[in-house]
Order: sequence, then structure tokens, then C-alpha cells
Amino acid sequence: MKVQQLNQFIQKWIPVLTPLSLIFGVFLEDIGTHLLFIVPILFALMTLISSLSLKFRDIKVFTQYPKTILFMIGFLHILMPLWAFLLAELIFDDRLLTIGFLISVAVPTGVTSVIWVTISKGNLPLCLAIILIDTLIAPLLMPLILLFVVGETIQLNMLSLVFDLIWMIVLPSLLGIIINEWTKGVLLEKFGGPLSLISKLCLFAIIMVNSSAIAPYVKDINLELAKVIVVVLLLAVSGYALSLILSRLFWKSKGDQVAIVFNGGMRNIAVGVVLATTYFPSKVAMPVVFGMLFQQILASIFYKIIRT
Repeated sequence: MKVQQLNQFIQKWIPVLTPLSLIFGVFLEDIGTHLLFIVPILFALMTLISSLSLKFRDIKVFTQYPKTILFMIGFLHILMPLWAFLLAELIFDDRLLTIGFLISVAVPTGVTSVIWVTISKGNLPLCLAIILIDTLIAPLLMPLILLFVVGETIQLNMLSLVFDLIWMIVLPSLLGIIINEWTKGVLLEKFGGPLSLISKLCLFAIIMVNSSAIAPYVKDINLELAKVIVVVLLLAVSGYALSLILSRLFWKSKGDQVAIVFNGGMRNIAVGVVLATTYFPSKVAMPVVFGMLFQQILASIFYKIIRT
């Protein structure tokens, strides 16, 4: 099977391969715990590859859509975290799970939203601008959100957290943009297929390795685990649904609506998994890891809804 065919196959079956990666990680718990050190490296590589489609001029779109981009920042880092916090506090009497749900929605918007915005014929420059700006400011916003909610109950090394976010997100993103500008997009044009395949394999590896952290909780199926999965699904659906409703209420352009829906629904869950397993007890990772299960499936569903 050629690289392009394998890449397309994986893209098609992401909704299936993601939970399979999680299951493999749980059963390979003993191996995964010894490989946790490679996760930040894999994530930085994945971010670098994803950023090869971005350009510095994407930031200029902010002057065209300042209100839309500011709305998305507020939606991603204020509205959804507040909703996740209230929901988790209402359903669970467990601060660790609350932190997990908070992290799962407070992470930056997902770079894979570019794919769905493209095939949905949405406003791609707006989508890219949201991704770039959100990615660059997330290392400041996320620690503030966590400090505000959990600062009194859990000791958090904020400086280390900020530096890790810069290392995993900001620096690889800037390097990817510089490479793209320097090569005038030729690198991505020539090696887009293999690079996309490497990025997906990095994602599956991150899921498998980090799943070892939640293995003790997943191996024993119980009511709490079922409730976690249901709430994760509810949050994922509400991210897409709320952004769809708000976009249709306040934006006339179909292209803008598409960008808002997929940027509002997608999350860079991988960075959340890294943070959860690095800075918190392993239970915090449960809602974050399960967040990977539904994103692509819901994206395909809302793709059909948007077209109606």
C-alpha cells in the first residue's frame, strides 16, 4: 500500500483507530509507562508538521475578522471551560475529574479543523487565523484558567507548565511557519502525504502511551467510567452544537459559519493529554483521553448538518 493510500485509509478510519489505540495502550500499560518521556517530543513533531500549512500573513486576517476571532477565543477559553466546570461539578463529586473535563475543553482548537473547513468549502483564511492566534496565546490562557479553578486545591508549577506549552506548541508552530515561508510551500506540496501520515502515527502513539496512565481506571468498567464517557460525549456535542447555533444567529456568511463550527468543536486533545499526565494525578487524564473518541465522528455528522 502506497503512502497516499495508507494516509487516506487512516483518515477514513480515524474514528475507529482512535479508540483502538486507547485500548492497546491500556493493555500495554507496563510498556507505556516507560515511554512517557517521548510524548512531548512526538507532540512537538506533530505540531511542527501541522503548522507547515500556516503563514505569518494568516495573522493579518485578524484585521478583517477581529470580532469573530475574539469571539472564538472567548468561546474556546471562557464559555466552554465554564460549561465543562459546571457540568462536572454537578455530576461528579471529584475535583480530579472536574480538572480533567476543564483541560479537555480549554486546550487550543484542533489543527485538523482545517481539513473539515476545506472540504466544507468554509472560510479557510479565517480558520487558519483562529488556529494560529489561539495556538500562540493558549500557553498564557490555559495556565490562568487552571490556576483560577484548581490553584487552591492542587499545587501547580505554573512556570514549568507555560514553558512546556511553549515547547510543545508555540516553538514548533513558529518553526513550521518559518519553514513554510522559506520553502514557499514546496516542502508541504512535495511531502504532504508522508508528513500527514507521520503526524497521524504520532497522534496514535501519543494516545497509546498516555492511555497507560488511565489503565487502572479503564480496566474496571464501572458506573463512574460510564458517566465520564457520557459527559465527554455531551461536552463534545455541545461544542459543535453551540458554535453552530451561535454562528447562524450572528454570522450571515456560510463560509464563516463553517469555520466557527469546526474551530468551536475541534480540540487539540493531544496537548491536554500531555498536560494531564505530566502535572496531575492519572485520574485527571480520563476525560481528556476519552475526548479523542468523538471528535472525528462528530465532525463528519456536523459536516452533513452544515450542508443542509
